[in-house]
Amino acid sequence: MPKKKHTARILVADDEVDFRSMLQGILSGEGHTVVTAEDGSAAINALQEKTFDLALLDVRMPRVDGIEVLHFIKQQYIDTQVIMITGVNDVRMAVECMKNGAFYYVTKPYSIDELFSLVDRALDQKSLVIENKVMKSELSRLAQSSHLIGQSAEFIKVLELAGKVAPTDSIVLIEGASGTGKELFANLLHKNSPRVEKPFVALNCASIPDTLIESEMFGHEKGAFTDAQAMRQGLVEIANGGTLFLDEIGEVSPVFQPKLLRFIQTGEFRRIGGNKTLKSDVRIISATNKNLVEEVKAGKFREDLLYRLNVITLRLPSLQQRKDDIPVLIESILLRKNKTKQKRTLHPDALQSLMEYDWPGNIRELENVLERAMILCEDETIRPKDLALPQRMMGSVSSNGDGGGKIGSAITIDELEKDHIAGVLANTKWNKNLASKILGISLKTLYTKIQQYNLKQD
Repeated sequence: MPKKKHTARILVADDEVDFRSMLQGILSGEGHTVVTAEDGSAAINALQEKTFDLALLDVRMPRVDGIEVLHFIKQQYIDTQVIMITGVNDVRMAVECMKNGAFYYVTKPYSIDELFSLVDRALDQKSLVIENKVMKSELSRLAQSSHLIGQSAEFIKVLELAGKVAPTDSIVLIEGASGTGKELFANLLHKNSPRVEKPFVALNCASIPDTLIESEMFGHEKGAFTDAQAMRQGLVEIANGGTLFLDEIGEVSPVFQPKLLRFIQTGEFRRIGGNKTLKSDVRIISATNKNLVEEVKAGKFREDLLYRLNVITLRLPSLQQRKDDIPVLIESILLRKNKTKQKRTLHPDALQSLMEYDWPGNIRELENVLERAMILCEDETIRPKDLALPQRMMGSVSSNGDGGGKIGSAITIDELEKDHIAGVLANTKWNKNLASKILGISLKTLYTKIQQYNLKQD
């Protein structure tokens, strides 16, 4: 199978007009977008206006030489690969360029084939760096661990809308309860879009403290704050050309919302501690388990930001709304989660129990229950006793559903909430991920409640 050809944005900086024109012609002929600069100063200006995958720099140029441009690139745009070009064969100069981050150093004259080979290798290196940063292997694992499976009318309707939206560049808001597969749908949109060869970068807004989310998104300069010992790129820069997935967007603090809105509107941002305006071209896909319209009414979410985010809205049905899909989901999960050669099957009574349960944690909870049952079952058959469904473990709630006699009694809402959260945590053996899904709150909110009520594991 032939190797896939790179197409890239390339900057050519050289003070010889004929040489610049020659390089522009042959690289454009290979499908690259080429911008030229007559000296180092013009090259830096071009870099500040647009993002480049590769720069070909003449070492000796008037006003600002190639070495200074190389330093600028490696300080501000560390993913941009650089090939240094010179008419002088100087070993010491070559070593200095490589030490300062150049991908390669080539001496004139050289063959066109040699140049093409260097360009391809440099672009390969850029791809490897980006793949490393976005942890492609982890995304692949996620994509394989839980597939978008279903035959119900509600599920097919959402899937068809996703298929229509995916090839566009429209901003998409995915609404749905925790565990319904919002990130999988975001990944589906990316993989079926023109941006599929570029990064898919995910950020869980609920897992990042308010004080750090700006640095995570936009990056920071060296010395911007106490722990900023080196310049760091933000996720919008890493995702350039690809897709940025903002999970739990409803958890973004009101302080950061205007900065996020400005980036969505203009594509412009500044690293913390920096004074240069940078640009990034990303497709924004966001997700939430909250009702953002109600959050707007409560003054917790900006109305103009909501309008920007929900150009297209995908509303994912809960597992309770698509119970017809439970049998096919079970079959898929049992096949993927089985770590032994012995095939696991479900007893009809166990299937009945799973069909009757309400699944507040949705598909993620179904996976957890089945994975645990596969470990606990005595043979290849999973029986009802192997299913540790949370509602069967609710010791803090009496069998007649009166909340142990507390509901309706003279206690405060806070006391009732504290007892309920403590009961769910105890029944899930302090599995906070599962507890947050059962409670219908984010993991960040659960941690806040644990601290607020001074709850401790026995």
